Amino acid sequence: MKRILIADDEPHLIRVLQLGLEKAGYSVSAVTNGERALEQIREKAPHVLITDIEMPRMNGEQLCRSLEKETPDPNFLIIVVTSHPEESHRAWSSEIPGVKFLEKPLSLRTLRAMLDAHFAALEGKNHDA
Repeated sequence: MKRILIADDEPHLIRVLQLGLEKAGYSVSAVTNGERALEQIREKAPHVLITDIEMPRMNGEQLCRSLEKETPDPNFLIIVVTSHPEESHRAWSSEIPGVKFLEKPLSLRTLRAMLDAHFAALEGKNHDA
């Protein structure tokens, strides 16, 4: 099962993403802050993290930088989402391998296409090995 973790402090967005992604066949769990996301990643090893930038306790940038140090898995996809697409966010997110950037409001169709492409590429790598 393809496991996705959502880290966002907006309950409505979590519900919408969780329902849409589960309907597409993904296993989805969610947390509301960066510290809890880091714990979940350590415990459950999801394949993808979808994280907001602005969250309590540990923001998205801090979370991504911690993950870069802890889990340098080249197949782990991090999708950073924000409603404030400042250039500084794009700058740091482009420095971390495996990070993609999406602006809110999110299109579930765009997100699913990004996830489907990521998992298809991984399956292609596994078949080539």
